[in-house]
Amino acid sequence: MRHHLILRVITKLLVGTIILFAFYVQFHGDFSPGGGFQAGVIMAVAFILYGIVFGLQKVQAVFPVWLVHRLMALGVLIYAGTGVVSMLLGFDYLDYGAFTPDHPEHGQHYGIFVVEFGVGVTVTGVMIAIYYAFAGRPPRISDEEW
Repeated sequence: MRHHLILRVITKLLVGTIILFAFYVQFHGDFSPGGGFQAGVIMAVAFILYGIVFGLQKVQAVFPVWLVHRLMALGVLIYAGTGVVSMLLGFDYLDYGAFTPDHPEHGQHYGIFVVEFGVGVTVTGVMIAIYYAFAGRPPRISDEEW
């Protein structure tokens, strides 16, 4: 991969831009098209692109496997925890009005924001875990046999 200098430089420029766009999609998902799932996939694409260009070991040094596993669990806990908190406050599961009972509209906004954040974290972790699973498999045939 040493001879792909332009590809490596462009990738380094794109990764930050892709992550920034993922944050934009995440935080504006309730006002425009997007949300947690789309933002999670876009965020994962940044790391997958980095792994394709620089290699699996390099991306795993930046984004270790243990962190990927914890992100998947954390995202589910954020999502489910939002529902549990609403139940503890005396409302139905995932009834976002529980967060601001005086102004249920604000509670809807806060609840959707937190749940979408949990979805984004989970999807990022799952997509990167899938990439690690496939990229880490030993090849069945060598490059010369192609």
